[in-house]
Amino acid sequence: MLYTNVCKHCFKTFKSRYKRNTCSDCIGLDDAHFDEIEAYLKKYPNSNALQISEALGITAFEVLNYLKEGRLELGRGYFERLDEVNFEDNEV
Repeated sequence: MLYTNVCKHCFKTFKSRYKRNTCSDCIGLDDAHFDEIEAYLKKYPNSNALQISEALGITAFEVLNYLKEGRLELGRGYFERLDEVNFEDNEV
């Protein structure tokens, strides 16, 4: 059985034995984007899709697709309370 797939990068239609999101021409681009996202998340772990897309120049939709594909995991971030700073004492 052959599946008809559409590449998420170039929108080319191609056939394969299993469902794929990327054609053989764009697999390198897909891996490069994923590696960039993974490196960015290691540096900034509490980032959302919009922050990642703005920093790396890819679409937020593509970041969310990696999440949908199961290549990225949704994590529960945490927020730290910043120490109170008296701005009147600090001169700029």
